[in-house]
Amino acid sequence: MRVVIQRVSEAKVSVNKETVSAINNGLVILLGIEDTDMDEDIEWLVKKVAGLRIFNDGNGVMNLSVQEVAGDVIIVSQFTLHASTKKGNRPSYIRASKPDFAIPVYKKFISRMEEVLGRKVGTGVFGAMMDVSLVNDGPVTIIIDSKQKDF
Repeated sequence: MRVVIQRVSEAKVSVNKETVSAINNGLVILLGIEDTDMDEDIEWLVKKVAGLRIFNDGNGVMNLSVQEVAGDVIIVSQFTLHASTKKGNRPSYIRASKPDFAIPVYKKFISRMEEVLGRKVGTGVFGAMMDVSLVNDGPVTIIIDSKQKDF
């Protein structure tokens, strides 16, 4: 399971020009799922993301988590995070899970994040062509892979 986390001052997800999620201060989480992902990956990654100290404290130091600043979250599924560019110029997405596996994992990740944060999170629409617009605050962008915990 792989995420790209972006600290944002605002963000929205639209499908067919209709806004499906919008937030102000918080995180946009792009989530890539592969067939080897398990409940342990969800649990570890949700706790890691929710606890990341990437928001500024009163001294302007990144020392607070999204939980501590009561920030909002949007989670968007993105199979392209598991693209392999090893051969040629056309990425291979063979490692990305198919919808029958990925959708339940995506929903479980969302549910667990809501439990940890104690509030609803915004989402994209799984499998839809989405427009994700955001203002990256900082910019702060972090990539985490649950298979590389020691990285």
